Amino acid sequence: MRPSGQIRPTYADSFRCIGSECEDTCCQGWSVPIDRKTFEKYQNLPDVPLRALIQSSIVAQPADADGSEPAPFAKILMTPANQCPLFNGDGLCRVQIECGESFLSHACAVYPRVINTIDGAPDKALSLSCPEAARLVLLNPHLLPEKQPEEQPEATASSHADGLPANRPLAHFWPIRASVLSLLRQRTYPLWQRLFLLGIFCRRLDAIARGELDRPVSDFLHDFDRTVATGALLPAMETLPVDRSAQLDVVLRLAGMLLHRSNIRPRFIECIQAFTSGIGNGPQATLESLSDHYAEAHDRHYAPFFARHPYILENYLINTIFRTHFPFGRSGAQPSNTPDMTREFALLTAQFALMKGLLIGVAGHHRTNFSAAHVVHTLQAASKHFEHHPEFLNQAHALLLESHMDGARGLAILLRNTDPIGVSRSPVPQVQVPVQHAGSAA
Repeated sequence: MRPSGQIRPTYADSFRCIGSECEDTCCQGWSVPIDRKTFEKYQNLPDVPLRALIQSSIVAQPADADGSEPAPFAKILMTPANQCPLFNGDGLCRVQIECGESFLSHACAVYPRVINTIDGAPDKALSLSCPEAARLVLLNPHLLPEKQPEEQPEATASSHADGLPANRPLAHFWPIRASVLSLLRQRTYPLWQRLFLLGIFCRRLDAIARGELDRPVSDFLHDFDRTVATGALLPAMETLPVDRSAQLDVVLRLAGMLLHRSNIRPRFIECIQAFTSGIGNGPQATLESLSDHYAEAHDRHYAPFFARHPYILENYLINTIFRTHFPFGRSGAQPSNTPDMTREFALLTAQFALMKGLLIGVAGHHRTNFSAAHVVHTLQAASKHFEHHPEFLNQAHALLLESHMDGARGLAILLRNTDPIGVSRSPVPQVQVPVQHAGSAA
């Protein structure tokens, strides 16, 4: 049953930075943006000891080609070790210590919180690129309360969509969010089936928005929720394909995209080394041999762990839903824009397939010692490399198109790792891809 009211996350309010105890500080590994207001505040600093260092460490960005203000307005010049020069030897920020929190840039003050505004109120999620945020999100068995505050008798439309035609899904923002979250927590279905159903959900909403499906959005949501709740769709999804070689090939290519970046952090390299070890990578490896090791790692180590801790990956997806305004996307959540929910689902699947694939390999490496700490380490390190990579998701979507994995069948292949019920495992088929892809993430 779909909960009523406006479902807003509250867990981000519990986040507290652990400062010098953090194992992967946010003060290194990427550029730090400075907004105009903070930049001007730094220009007017009193004669404090830190003034010269601050002013010499921050450079304004050139205006855009059309003369408009650049985004970000300025950046901190990182040290040769790619560390913020305002970072002291104790792992703390000198600006905050010597000038106070009010002198932090907006990005530094808010991170790792991701704050969107819906109906005039903040909607907060967390970036899992922060280790403490990753622990807070992933390891909480009750990330969302079982009962949401019932401020309204029914989940209602978003007021920022007032005036939109009834067939515009954005006019039903809150009921759609409620249906998505209800589906993700419906454990009658294995997680891969819940995600596959989410893809159907997004395609149907797009069809309604385009006028190809003549149904009121509210009626569709009611019928979808009711059908999911009965479990009637379980048998039909058992016929969906399993192709571990094709799945693994996409995972390797996605990981390769991240490794081609110039700034690869040691924590992510550790994850990749564990992943490639866990799938049997080596000089004689072929895609077929890697796929066999990948399937074994899934069945013997990954699947048993997540059967005991099903909330971890659910929490990862729930946080992503809030962080990205899924299924609308941040751009599509604006009343003046038209969301492409099918594309947003493909992007969500690409992210999940990458994370799941890395975790399968890491589980294969650690075997019976595979633990929640390895999950946090893997998801945090990978998130730090793609959540803040402006082109990664576009590149990932292009890869799905190139690999013909963007349709329902391809996305099912990325999601599913288990054999149909009652079917024994057959030899892994060799797919027609160059063998060098198997080593691209080594």
